[in-house]
Amino acid sequence: MKLTDCHNVEDFRALARRRLPAPVFHYIDGAADDETTKGRNTQAFQDADLIPNVLGGVEDIDMSITLMGRKIAMPLFLSPTALQRLFHWQGERAVARAAEKFGTWFGISSLATVSIEEVGALVSTPKLFQLYIHKDHGLNRSMIERCKAARFDALALTVDTIVGGNRERCLRTGFTSPPRLTPASAVSFAAHPGWTLNYLFREKFHLPNLDTHVDAGSNVAVSVADYFNTMLDRSMDWTTAERIRAEWGGTFCLKGIMSVEDAKRAVAIGADAIMISNHGGRQLDGSRAPFDQIAEIADAVGGQIEIICDGGVKRGTHALKAIAAGANACSGGRLYLYALAAAGQPGVERILGKLHDEIERDMRLMGVTSVTDLGRDQLRWRRPD
Repeated sequence: MKLTDCHNVEDFRALARRRLPAPVFHYIDGAADDETTKGRNTQAFQDADLIPNVLGGVEDIDMSITLMGRKIAMPLFLSPTALQRLFHWQGERAVARAAEKFGTWFGISSLATVSIEEVGALVSTPKLFQLYIHKDHGLNRSMIERCKAARFDALALTVDTIVGGNRERCLRTGFTSPPRLTPASAVSFAAHPGWTLNYLFREKFHLPNLDTHVDAGSNVAVSVADYFNTMLDRSMDWTTAERIRAEWGGTFCLKGIMSVEDAKRAVAIGADAIMISNHGGRQLDGSRAPFDQIAEIADAVGGQIEIICDGGVKRGTHALKAIAAGANACSGGRLYLYALAAAGQPGVERILGKLHDEIERDMRLMGVTSVTDLGRDQLRWRRPD
C-alpha cells in the first residue's frame, strides 16, 4: 500500500498502522475504556440524512468562512494534537505547512514537539494554541506570553482533561513520552526500522513548550495519563477560565464543551468560540457525540458564540451535516494524524485535498453555493429526538 492508494481517512489509518510501531499507532488510534464514544463520534453522522435541493446554479462555489476573526478557505481545520514528531519526524512542521497550503486554521498543543516560536514564524495562516492548565502557574504564564510574542491568533483552553482518561491500549503497549524501550516494544520498533532510525538519528525528541519548567515527557519518560494526573491543575474552574481569557486578551476558545449549560457559561465569560468535543473519546467513555449536541447548543447560544464540531469527522458530508445542524465549522485530529504518520507532509496535504474536494462536490450536490446556505431544513434524523 502506498500514498496514491489512500483516498480517505480509513485508507490512511491502514497505512499508518503499517508504518508505526504498535505503541505509537495505538496511542493515536485508541480511546478510553471500551472506546464506545470514539465509535459513536463518527456513527452519529450516519444517523442524520442530507436532503439536497436541485437546480441551484452551482457553477461557482464559495467554501470560505470567517472563524475566530480570520477568513479561511474551507470550513474544516486541524485540531491541536500532542507529540506529533513521534508519528512522523516532520511533526507539526508538516501539518502547519499543509494547513497553510489549504488556507485553514492549524492548532498546536501545549505538548507539541515544535516550539511556539518556530510555529509562529513558520506559516502565515491562522494559528491556535491549545493550553493545558498546569499546577505550575509560572508555566501557564510562560506559554501565554510566548504565544502573544509569536503572534498566535487564538488560544483554546482545554476544559475536559482534569485527569487522564483510562486509555487501556496505552496500558497494554506501555506507551510513554519519550518512548520507553521494553521487551515487547523493542520487537515492534525493530520491525519498523524507518520510524526507528528517524527517531534515533534526527533531532532529539522533546516538548519545547514545557521543558523550560518540567522534565516529564521530554527527559523523563511518562505515560500521557500519568502526565495529566500529576501535572495538571484539578482545581481549574470557571473563574480560572475567565482569568486565562483576561490574561490572554485575544481571541479565546473553550475546547471540550458538551452541555448547553456550559455553552451558556462560555458566552457569559466572553469566550469567542467553543469546540464541542469529547477529546476524541479519549476521556469520558459513554459521553455523547459532538454532532449530536450541536442542535441544542446552537438553539441555546447560536449567534452569541461560534460553534466548532470537533471529533468524528471523516468525510466532507460530515462537515456539511455539522454546519447544517448549527455549527460554524468542524475540526479533527485523527483525520490528519493518520495521514501524517503514513506519509508526512504529502500525506496531510493529500487527505486535506480529498476532504476539500468532497466538501466542494457535496455542496454542489446539495444545491448550495455558500456554506452559510446550509440549514437544518436539509437534515433529517433517523432516530427520534
